[in-house]
Amino acid sequence: MTDTTDDIAEEISFQSYDDDCKLLGNLLNDVLQREVGGQFMEKLERNRLLAQSASNMRLSGIEDMAELLEKQLAAGISEMTLEEALTLARAFSHYLTLMGIAETHHRVRKGRSVAHLSKSCDDIFSQLVQGGISPNDLYNTVCKQEVEIVLTAHPTQINRRTLQYKHIRIAHLLEYNDRPDLGHEDREMLIEDLVREITSIWQTDELRRHKPTPVDEARAGLNIVEQSLWKAIPHYLRRVSNALKKHTGKPLPLTCTPIKFGSWMGGDRDGNPNVTAKVTRDVSLLSRWMAIDLYIREVDSLRFELSMNQCNDRLSRLAHEILEKETSSENLHESRNQPLSRNQFKLHGQQARSLPTQLPARADLPACTAYNDGGSQYPKLELPGTDYMPLTRQDGQGCSSSENSSKGSSHNQLNLSANGSFTNSNGSQSAVTPQGSFSSSQLLAQRKLFAESQIGRSSFHKLLEPSSSLLPGIAPYRIVLGDVKEKLMKTRRRLELLLEDLPCEYDPWDYYEITDQLLGPLLLCYESLQSCGAGIVADGRLADLIRRVATFGMVLMKLDLRQESGRHAETLDAITRYLDMGTYSEWDEEKKLDFLTKELKGKRPLVPPTIEVAPDVKEVLDTFRVAAELGSDSLGAYVISMASNASDVLAVELLQKDARLAVSGELGRPCPGGMLRVVPLFETVKDLRGAGSVIRKLLSIDWYREHIIKNHNGHQEVMVGYSDSGKDAGRFTAAWELYKAQGDVVTACNEFGIKVTLFHGRGGSIGRGGGPTYLAIQSQPPGSVMGTLRSTEQGEMVQAKFGLPQTAIRQLEIYTTAVLLATLRPPQPPREQKWCKLMEEISKISCQSYRSTVYENPDFLAYFHEATPQAELGFLNIGSRPTRRKASTGIGHLRAIPWVFAWTQTRFVLPAWLGVGAGLRGVCEKGHTEDLKAMYEEWPFFQSTIDLIEMVLGKADIPIAKHYDEVLVSERRRELGAELRRELMITEKYVLVISGHEKLSENNRSLRRLIESRLPYLNPMNMLQVEVLRRLRRDVDNNKLRDALLITINGIAAGMRNTG
Repeated sequence: MTDTTDDIAEEISFQSYDDDCKLLGNLLNDVLQREVGGQFMEKLERNRLLAQSASNMRLSGIEDMAELLEKQLAAGISEMTLEEALTLARAFSHYLTLMGIAETHHRVRKGRSVAHLSKSCDDIFSQLVQGGISPNDLYNTVCKQEVEIVLTAHPTQINRRTLQYKHIRIAHLLEYNDRPDLGHEDREMLIEDLVREITSIWQTDELRRHKPTPVDEARAGLNIVEQSLWKAIPHYLRRVSNALKKHTGKPLPLTCTPIKFGSWMGGDRDGNPNVTAKVTRDVSLLSRWMAIDLYIREVDSLRFELSMNQCNDRLSRLAHEILEKETSSENLHESRNQPLSRNQFKLHGQQARSLPTQLPARADLPACTAYNDGGSQYPKLELPGTDYMPLTRQDGQGCSSSENSSKGSSHNQLNLSANGSFTNSNGSQSAVTPQGSFSSSQLLAQRKLFAESQIGRSSFHKLLEPSSSLLPGIAPYRIVLGDVKEKLMKTRRRLELLLEDLPCEYDPWDYYEITDQLLGPLLLCYESLQSCGAGIVADGRLADLIRRVATFGMVLMKLDLRQESGRHAETLDAITRYLDMGTYSEWDEEKKLDFLTKELKGKRPLVPPTIEVAPDVKEVLDTFRVAAELGSDSLGAYVISMASNASDVLAVELLQKDARLAVSGELGRPCPGGMLRVVPLFETVKDLRGAGSVIRKLLSIDWYREHIIKNHNGHQEVMVGYSDSGKDAGRFTAAWELYKAQGDVVTACNEFGIKVTLFHGRGGSIGRGGGPTYLAIQSQPPGSVMGTLRSTEQGEMVQAKFGLPQTAIRQLEIYTTAVLLATLRPPQPPREQKWCKLMEEISKISCQSYRSTVYENPDFLAYFHEATPQAELGFLNIGSRPTRRKASTGIGHLRAIPWVFAWTQTRFVLPAWLGVGAGLRGVCEKGHTEDLKAMYEEWPFFQSTIDLIEMVLGKADIPIAKHYDEVLVSERRRELGAELRRELMITEKYVLVISGHEKLSENNRSLRRLIESRLPYLNPMNMLQVEVLRRLRRDVDNNKLRDALLITINGIAAGMRNTG
C-alpha cells in the first residue's frame, strides 16, 4: 500500500472520480464489444452484476443472500471454458487497472486544486514558525537536511514497462480532459486517443515472457528518473525555496538539495548470482551516460534561451579564452594541412558551436510546462550509440562515422544483452575488444578510417557555418555553454568507449569527471546574469539545470552495493588458508577483530596477486576491485546483509582497503573518489536486539572510530530491515524490536560523539514495513531522525509514488516535511515506563502465537502451498533474483516478498496481522484495556502501528479466503484455515476496541469507499484464480492455464494496489 494511492487519509472528489471510471469503463466495454463480441460481453456483465449484488448484500449485513450470490458466481466461473476464463480475467484486470489510473489522477487533481495542502512545505513551515521555531533555525535545518531515497529492484512490480507507459498516457489524457476550454472537436479527438490507448493495451501481451536481467532492472530505474524525477526536482525545489522565503525571508541556496537519490539496481547481489562485478560496473557507467545525455539536452535548450550580450567581466574573460582556444586550435590544424590524428580529431565533428544551428526540442516551451505539457510524447530511455564501431579481430573492418552521436541521443541505441555484453540496435552483438588488445597496425588503420570518414564532413560544416570568433556581438553565454556542451559530448563518448572496453585516450581537461566541474561554468553564468539585471532570466531554466546538477550529480543515482556477510567470511577463509594462517570463520570474535584491526592499520596489501580462489570468492574480490575503480563518486554505501558482529563490518573495510591499494598501485595514482561507507544491515529479531552492542563495539575500536571521523565526517550509517524481521517474528514484534533497536543504536553513537543516519529497508506492503511515508517517519523513536534519513522505495511503490512528476513532487514534499518535523519536533516517547512493559508483553505473546503457527505447526507449510499461489509466482518473471536464498522448501529460506505476495493474492494478508490479536487480547484480558487506549491516543509509535494493522484488516476478506480453502485445501487441513480466520476476527475486534472505532477504516473513509468500488471486479478475479489454480494443479504443463493464472495475479495486484 502507498500513501499516493490507498493509505493517505485525504478525500478525493468521488463524483469526478466516478465519472472518469465510468468513462474509461464504457470505452473499455466498447473495445471489448469489438474485440470479443456481444455474447461474451453479456456473460461478463452478468458476472459483474452478480459480484456487485453480493458485495452490496455484505455491506448491508445480509450475509446469507450474499453467500448465495457468491456461490452462484463461483459456479458460473467453474463452468467456463479456458478461453472464456482467460478473456474474463484479462477484462476485469484491465478494469481494475483503469480504476487505479483514475484514482491516481484525482489525487493529483486534488493536490493542484487545494489552496493550502496539508503536509506541504508551506503548511509545515507555517506550523513550525507559529509554534515557536525561529525562522533562522527553520532555515538552517532545511538547508542541512539530508534525505536519500534509494530505489530498489525488489520484484514486486507486476506491470510490464510497455504497459506502464500506456497507463501514463491515459493519465495524461484524463488530465487533458479536465481542461474547461476543450471544444467539441477537441473532446472527440481526446476520446479517440483514449480508445486507441485502450485498444493498444488490450492487444498487448500483459505477461513478461522472460525474466529481466539486473541491467534491465537498472534501465527501469533510470527510466523513472527520465520520465518523472528529472521534471519533478526543479518544481519540488522551487516549492521548498518559495516556502522558505515566505516564512524565513531567505530562499533555498541554489546548490542546496534536501533530497537525493540512490539505487540498488545492479548493485544488490545478496542472494542474486546474476549481479556480477561487470554488471555493477556497466550499470554505474550507464547511469553516468544517462546523466550526461540529459544534461546535453538541457544545455541545448539553455543555449537557445541565453542570447543576451551583456555579462560580467569573469564570464567575458572565460568566453574570450574559449574563442582564442578554438581559433588557435583551428589555425594549428590548417597550418599542418593534414588529417587530424585520432586523439586530436576525437569528437571534432561533434564540437558544440557557439550558435545553436537548430531549435532544440522543447526550447520553444516555457520552463513551467516541463512536467505537464499535456502532449502525447513520452520519453524513452535511449542508451549509448554504437555508430563508432571497433575493428574486430575476425574481419578487420573499419568503423563508421560517429557523427550521428553528436546530434543527441534519439538515434543512439546500444542495448545490454542478458549476459551484460552490448548489442547494436539491429540486435547483433557488437564485437567488444578488451582495452589494450589492439595491435599497432589495427590502431593505425582504425585512425585512418576514422579521419577519412570525418574530414570531409568537418570541412563542409566550416563552410556552412562561419567561425564564431568572426561573428560580431557574439553572445558570451552561448560561447560558454557551447564549450560546456562540447565537454559533455566528449564525456558521453568517453563513457561509450568505456562501456565497450575500447581504448580511451581523452585528456582529463576535455571531459567532466566530477559535479563541481560542470557546476562551475553554470554558476558563473548565473552570477553574471544576476549582476547584469537579468536575475529573472537566471532563475528560470538555468536555475533549474543547476538544481538538477546539484541533485543528480554526474551519476543520477549513486549505486549501493549489497552482499551477505557470510560471503565475506568465505573470502577471508580463502585468503587466510592460502597464507597458512588457519580458517578465518572458525576463529572467535576477538581473534577476528585482532586480525582485522592489525591488517587495517598496515600499509601492505593482504591478498597476493597470485592467489587462486573459487569462482564465488573471485566474484567477491572482483566486486571490491570495481568499487575501488569507481569510488564514492559513483557508488554510495556497501551494505552488509545479515550483519550480526563488529567483525562483519571490519571484514568489508579490510577487503575494500586491500582492493584500493592494489588498484592505486596499478594506476600509479590514488583511486578515484573516497572509500565507500560500510553499512551493517540488521534484519532478524536476534540481530536487531544486538545492533546497539555491535555499534558500541565498533566505535570502541580506535582505528574504526578515527576512520569514521576522518573519511565519513563523523557519520555512522546503520540499516534496519523490516521484511525479514516481520517474517521471522510477525509484524507487531518486528515493529517493536525495530523501534528499540533504533533507539539503542542512536544512544550508542551518542556515547562516542558520532552522528548517525538510519537507513530504513522498508517494503511496499505493511507486512514488510510499508505504509504512508509521513506516518512512518513521524512514528520513529525520538532522536533517531536528526535531519538525516535514508529509505528504500521498492517495486510497484516506485511507480506509484514517483511514476508521474506531479505525484513525485508531492512525495518529495512529504519526505521533506516529515523529516523536518521529526527533527525539530521529535515524536513523544512513551509517557510511562509501564507502556514499554506492556509493549514487551504484547510482543512476547504475539511472537509466540505467530511462530507457533508458521514455524511449529507441522501442517502450516503444506497449508500455505495449497491455499496460496506461492509456488506459481515464479512464473511471473518480475525479478532477476531467485525467490529463495537457499535451496529449501521451508518458510525460513523463502524471501519475504513472495511470502507477503502470496497472502495478498488470497486477500488474507496474513503476515500483516497474525499474532497481533493474540497479543492484544492477552494484555486486555489482564485489565490493561484503558492503558492501551491511552497509548493509542498519546504515543505516535503505538498509534501508527495499530492504524497500519487496521488499514490492512480493511483489505482482508474472510469469505474470499474461505473460498480458497474450500476449493484448494485438502480436507484435513481446512480446520487450520478456519482457526486462522477466527484469529483474524479476534484481531479485528481488539484493534477496534483500542482505536475506539466502530468499524474498520472509520478514520479513512476515502480508503474504505475506494476498496468497495473495486469489489465488483476484484471478487470475480479471486474466484477465477481459485478455479484456474484448481485446474492447473491437475494439468501442470498447460501453458494457457498458467497464463490465465498469471493474469489473475496481475488483476488482483491492481485491485489491491500492492503486491509484496
